[in-house]
Amino acid sequence: MRILVDGDACPVKEIIIRVAKAYGIPVDMYIDSSHYFQDDYCRTIIIGKGKDAVDFALISRAARGDLIITGDYGVATMALSKGAYCIHPNGFIYSNDNMDRLLMERHLSAKARKAKKSYTKMKKRSVEQDRLFEQKLIGLLENHKN
Repeated sequence: MRILVDGDACPVKEIIIRVAKAYGIPVDMYIDSSHYFQDDYCRTIIIGKGKDAVDFALISRAARGDLIITGDYGVATMALSKGAYCIHPNGFIYSNDNMDRLLMERHLSAKARKAKKSYTKMKKRSVEQDRLFEQKLIGLLENHKN
């Protein structure tokens, strides 16, 4: 198992690395060339700036049993199709049972934005979201270990 992170806008990089280190699991952080990230534990993979370039690079290297961390439902769908586990930075675990609903919600939100309907702005990340993510990440790693 490896942990592959869609790292451009990932708010939980430090948590991922701390937990992965404790479990001895390698981490690959995928970012585009307009971002910078460096850590002694994880491998940073820099991809050229192109639409969805990081997403496709990450998925092309993902394998069955890997753990993918992404906030992108499209990436999550492709990861699940490869037999990988997938978790959102807020701690939500993606599955084949919830992807249809999530993709439909994404589609409806995009249509509303395109029609210039009002939508809520994202709220500032909370400590509770970080705690939930860490708890769910540890749960996934514990299940994999057993």
